[in-house]
Amino acid sequence: MSRGRAANNRTDLGQISNALGLKLGVVFDRVFRAQSIQFYQLLGVTLFLVGFGVVMVLSASSIDSLKSNNNAFSVFGRQFAAAGVSLVLMSIVSLLPMARIRTLSFMAAVAALGLQLLVPLIGVSVNGNKNWIAVPLIGNIQPSEFLKVATLLLLANYLSSQKDYFYDRSVWIRALVIALVSMGSVMAGFDLGTVIIMACIFLGMMIMAGMPQKLINLLIVAAVMVVPAVLSFGSSSRVGRIMAWLNPSAPDPNGYNWQSEHGMWALSAGGVFGAGLGESKMKWSWIPEVENDFIFAIIGEELGLVGALVVIGLFVALFVFCLNILNRTSDHFSRYVVLGVTLWITLQAFVNIAVVLRLLPVLGVPLPLISAGGSSLLSTLVGIGLLLAIERQNHQELQRSEEHTSELQSHHVIS
Repeated sequence: MSRGRAANNRTDLGQISNALGLKLGVVFDRVFRAQSIQFYQLLGVTLFLVGFGVVMVLSASSIDSLKSNNNAFSVFGRQFAAAGVSLVLMSIVSLLPMARIRTLSFMAAVAALGLQLLVPLIGVSVNGNKNWIAVPLIGNIQPSEFLKVATLLLLANYLSSQKDYFYDRSVWIRALVIALVSMGSVMAGFDLGTVIIMACIFLGMMIMAGMPQKLINLLIVAAVMVVPAVLSFGSSSRVGRIMAWLNPSAPDPNGYNWQSEHGMWALSAGGVFGAGLGESKMKWSWIPEVENDFIFAIIGEELGLVGALVVIGLFVALFVFCLNILNRTSDHFSRYVVLGVTLWITLQAFVNIAVVLRLLPVLGVPLPLISAGGSSLLSTLVGIGLLLAIERQNHQELQRSEEHTSELQSHHVIS
């Protein structure tokens, strides 16, 4: 009797393992099935930037981590874990059908907005910006990063659903309301840098979709009138930092130029080939937020002009690869998503690098895929996952079209 029961148990286990193996085989086939060259180009440059970013975070943060936590790997450990989780999430998003993503866009935007609205109530203030929420066992998360990608999806969904009514000004007014509600909730935490990036993304999407020129002109006039008030809202030092940037040779008793000046010193110390990986001197508590907003300065110091130009070249390549995907995409919703994600990553990279080079005042935005920060990395890789999902769909549609053409040709030959 016991032998029969054991045999049955072995049979059940064998059936379960076979079924599990078949399911894993299906998943493996979906994930690693041959894709287009555009898919692998974007995936390759993304993986390289993430890996490079983790290494640079280790180098840039080791001294401050050792000083504050007696552990040189504390920031690196969090970034490494965030990179692993974010890459898994990127892979999952890349497998989702765009129709499914579109149906979830409204719920995602509502959830992200709800999370952002908790910031003024229970948020944590860092360097004058109240834009984080402390989560047990995880640390601080930045809801505005999730709201950025969720609003992008909602706006893409709205614009694609209204494409036949773009002549109606009310369509654009509602689109602006979507953007303003999202940006206003972030501005409540005084995070002007993130709001500027969001404004450029959303306005860029609307302009490329076909916003009337008269409305664009009105927005420019409104921005000129509102910006001075926004600059002084919620931060007594913001105007001081901007004036110090405009007058770098003027007396600076409050040290507004400290961060940017030492960032330039780091770049100049790197020369052409750099001091060597891990050999930065400015990371020894000379530059605030060195592993985050000013990590490009450490890249320039340790890897020199050559390393800095390689990083810039990688972001240019990422921009080109995203445009290639955009040119292959016919669905309106997917096109707006590609456009929004492309504007987001490349524009934010440009702003971050321009700040380090003192071409712009300090705005407090991270370098995408490289700077420390789990929320930023996760949201950016979700954006990349959306582009990979779109390119999967493009490749499948092209394959079906080629198969259909081949069938028609073979049928014509037979007949």
